[in-house]
Amino acid sequence: MRIIGGEYRRRWIEFPDAEGLRPTPDRVRETLFNWLGQTLYGRTCLDLFAGSGALGLEAASRGAERVVMVEKNPAVFRALQDNIVKLVCANIVACCQDGLEFASRDLQRYDVIFLDPPFDSDYLPKLLEILPQRLNENGVVYVESGAAIAVPPPWQVMKSGKAGQVHYQLLGLSVND
Repeated sequence: MRIIGGEYRRRWIEFPDAEGLRPTPDRVRETLFNWLGQTLYGRTCLDLFAGSGALGLEAASRGAERVVMVEKNPAVFRALQDNIVKLVCANIVACCQDGLEFASRDLQRYDVIFLDPPFDSDYLPKLLEILPQRLNENGVVYVESGAAIAVPPPWQVMKSGKAGQVHYQLLGLSVND
């Protein structure tokens, strides 16, 4: 898979074939970064359930100040670390841990959170409850899921789309809540 924009544009990343690993396709990443703006200078990002690393590496390539990537699968995590080294990404920190567990304990705040948990998990409702406390003012959460999700307050859907079997949404916090 290749990085589609920024400093590492056209560079290839490699990752193992692992059960449940669904790299975000180029077309969806392009849409997402059109929504977020082509550059992420000065922003902090959290890529929970990082998998291939496509979203976090794309954010780093586009100038994010700091990207935290969380991946539980040890083989996938090693590939993630290899790609970080290969691209010389000094602005990325990688953690080998379960995404829900990390989000429950992490006290940092982020401008953008990429959320792509396993489709067959029950993580989304739990994460949507935790994540408002992890966002900076005007922060957003990007969600990929197997079906469109109805978001509970205080969330609001800012943008949404569908590509194949993947539903994706950009969420923000409602200013009324």
